[in-house]
Amino acid sequence: MTKSIKIKLILISLTPVTIIINLFSRRYPQVVEKYYSSFINKFLREAINSVSGSFSFSLGEILFYLLAAVLSLLIIKVVYSAFKGKFINSILSLGAYISILYVAFMLLWGFNYNRMPLNKILNISIEKSTVEELYSLCEDLALRANTVREKIQESPDGVAILPKGYKDIFDRASLGYNEAAKINKAFDGNYGRPKGILSSPVMSYTGITGIYIPYTGEANVNFNSPEFMLPSTTTHEMAHQRGFAREDEANYIAYLTCILHPHDDFKYSGIMLALIHSMNALGNKDIKYYKEIKSKLSPGVIRDLNYQNQFWERYEGKAEEISNNINNNYLKSNGQRDGVESYGRMVDLLLAEHKYKNNK
Repeated sequence: MTKSIKIKLILISLTPVTIIINLFSRRYPQVVEKYYSSFINKFLREAINSVSGSFSFSLGEILFYLLAAVLSLLIIKVVYSAFKGKFINSILSLGAYISILYVAFMLLWGFNYNRMPLNKILNISIEKSTVEELYSLCEDLALRANTVREKIQESPDGVAILPKGYKDIFDRASLGYNEAAKINKAFDGNYGRPKGILSSPVMSYTGITGIYIPYTGEANVNFNSPEFMLPSTTTHEMAHQRGFAREDEANYIAYLTCILHPHDDFKYSGIMLALIHSMNALGNKDIKYYKEIKSKLSPGVIRDLNYQNQFWERYEGKAEEISNNINNNYLKSNGQRDGVESYGRMVDLLLAEHKYKNNK
């Protein structure tokens, strides 16, 4: 056995070891929270981002294509070598490469899936809620959306817009986190500004609005999307940047940091994010209640929601279906057993917050 093969076998063996550690760590979320998420990993995330954050463009986007190119070449080499009698060495090279990517992902960010649930970090009590309580939440969000919408600039077509563009959103996004950090230190940290993805128009066909790249510590945003949702999309990716891996929790943090933001465009985006998720949940439970809430939405809010639906309809297709399946399997592999459906759990946190406010 050559030295090269021994090294590849060692690298490959790191994957099952990491998988075992991952499964074991799920039993001890408090340990993961204290020593990994809030200490070791936070230091790593900030250190990596201190380098990548100095670049105006996304290093992660470039790295993604480079890693994908290398993976493609290794797969081609495996197929080619199968006819040349060097199949074993090629398959070991491919296995070692995939193993390195997986282990690095887990060390740099992946174990955050096993940290304490957000409701425990924020000391929020989540209880079973009635349909009437969900209706009350949606009604509150609808009224708040109507009020803030009156302060938002709109296009000649009557749709909410961001006059200064997406880069201005990136510049101001941290203001909401500054306020949230006063509530809980889990939201603080030194990170560079979010970055737009150059291939955003292509990315829209996958239905993906943003992506966090652990290898570079960057919060990347697809800016080719309805403008009024960009602030909440940006703060969502920033939640991942701060070590909150679960999608439902990142959505709630996006909402929280938006409503704490001093500017109305962020407040509106956060409320709309919460309204959309809550209304979807209500529609699945009681269509009559859903229609009642919808009738209470202002014309401006209705125009924005219709525009968003029409926008994404243009990008529906096979690419989105494939992307959704990949994302679904990815979430399940990291402990989110409901897969993409786990996005709906954001409503539990919203309901807990709503009931707390009503009981004060």
